[in-house]
Amino acid sequence: MKILKEKSRSYKGTDYYKFKINIPEVKLLQAKLKTGDELDIEINDETIILKKRRY
Repeated sequence: MKILKEKSRSYKGTDYYKFKINIPEVKLLQAKLKTGDELDIEINDETIILKKRRY
């Protein structure tokens, strides 16, 4: 996987970007995630952890 940088918009001469990661469907199924799930993010040193949001 790679981190993708996509230009979101330009405003008053400043460019704004979104960063995206394509996750293989097999990995999403293993994690029991599906389209539309809300995710929380944890950051530890050089690690990013995505967790399904619990209400």
